[in-house]
Amino acid sequence: MMNLLAYPPFTNEAIQTFGDAASQTNQLQALAAERARFGTSYPLVIDGQRIETEQRIASLNPARPREIVGVVASASRAQADEAIAAAQRAFASWSRTTAAERAALLIAAAQRIRQERARYNALLILEVGKPWVEADADTAEAIDFLEFYAREALRYASPPALVPVPGETNVLRYLPLGVGVVISPWNFAFAIMAGMTAAALVAGNTVVLKPSSDSAVIAAVFVDLLHELGLPAGVVNFVPGSGREIGDALVLDPRTRFIAFTGSKEVGLRINELAAQPQPGQRWIKRVIAEMGGKDAIIVAADADLDLAAAGIVASAFGFSGQKCSACSRAIVDARVYDALLELVVEKVAQLQLGDPSLPGTQIGPVINASALASISAYIETGRREGRVVAGGQLISGEGYFVAPTVIADCLPSATIVREEIFGPVLAVLKARDFDEALAWANDSEYGLTGAVYTRDRSLLDRAADEFFVGNLYLNRKCTGALVGAHPFGGFNMSGTDSKAGGYDYLGLFSQAKMIAEKTAL
Repeated sequence: MMNLLAYPPFTNEAIQTFGDAASQTNQLQALAAERARFGTSYPLVIDGQRIETEQRIASLNPARPREIVGVVASASRAQADEAIAAAQRAFASWSRTTAAERAALLIAAAQRIRQERARYNALLILEVGKPWVEADADTAEAIDFLEFYAREALRYASPPALVPVPGETNVLRYLPLGVGVVISPWNFAFAIMAGMTAAALVAGNTVVLKPSSDSAVIAAVFVDLLHELGLPAGVVNFVPGSGREIGDALVLDPRTRFIAFTGSKEVGLRINELAAQPQPGQRWIKRVIAEMGGKDAIIVAADADLDLAAAGIVASAFGFSGQKCSACSRAIVDARVYDALLELVVEKVAQLQLGDPSLPGTQIGPVINASALASISAYIETGRREGRVVAGGQLISGEGYFVAPTVIADCLPSATIVREEIFGPVLAVLKARDFDEALAWANDSEYGLTGAVYTRDRSLLDRAADEFFVGNLYLNRKCTGALVGAHPFGGFNMSGTDSKAGGYDYLGLFSQAKMIAEKTAL
């Protein structure tokens, strides 16, 4: 295909383990450099202009909340309106740039991020509390999204031939949609923010980016990078702010063509509801691309490799303190191996290193903020009444928002902690009579994002492939860690709009297809 040969085939960026002294020293130096920037002011960016505001957002280090990572401008409703107007003006020219030009920008951004990888890791460690390996995985995924979507834009620009019709020339073109609002989360503060923004841009759209207030600094740094690389003014407009102040207004604006969102079910449903209400002057049905969460289950069958299953459950449940929509929050275990599996899980949880994520070797850091700490604590207290706490169950005193990894055994499928998304380091363990009951319980959820099954039985794996109703199913491996291109990511039911980030269908969500038929035999 035209232009695709300009780049080698896509491969996933390797994730660092920091097992050598050189990589550790490099990361420690980057952390020190980022600490030296603490308190830096990050303005709005509208139509290429940097704008300071009276209202500010202090982005705090969740491991040491007295530390201010950065102070970010907070947009007013009037400034949000200006950002959409700027994006609308820029769309006229940006939409007419070639796919090759847009792809080249993403490739250049990926290369710069590789060169400054330790800095982006440091921002993730300090701004959202990711341990080193989790931070590097986030940065690697951001690079992957940029590289993958760049190549995808070239593929979409050269669509396959249509069924021939005698006497006609028929062409299908993918056109950009228009102005998009990107509302990004804090838990994958770099990868998802950059991925949604890059997908919109490379398809020829313009963007108003409203990142989470808990992770606006890294978004500001990414937007600055795009402009340093030559992104024209108005193509990406950076407007942090509260959902109440500007979120609804951005979604409702008749000039908004689409909304790309990752976050909670409640906010996603509100966005979907508001976007469905046509406004005066609106000429289109707004498109909503939403990924909204999960209540993910891992099933352990009676014949499973229990050590492998326990390791997968612990990694899935407690990586980044359970603050992943893909995290395992339900372990559903065959009664015949329940006690043995539970013992292994508790054993492995006890080995986890909890502490300040800026220190090498830390595996479990803080939760994101005081509100999350209070919510998770309340769920743990509910869990004490609904099950048996066999590990953790307490907040960690001192500075920072720390919760001990918590395992609650003997839960019933009707329990609150089994049904509601907690978004923290809390695992509910259920004892199922057999695989049939385990699969029924796994599917008994309003969500349908990820799931996993551990068994040596081929027939059970095949049943799970057919009957486990989730968007991303993993067999004999953990249910987190989707790789761009290899595991297109997105779920069913209340987990979102079935979009598949990092997959071959994704750019189609940011595009519209135009068919042109020309009669040649006159």
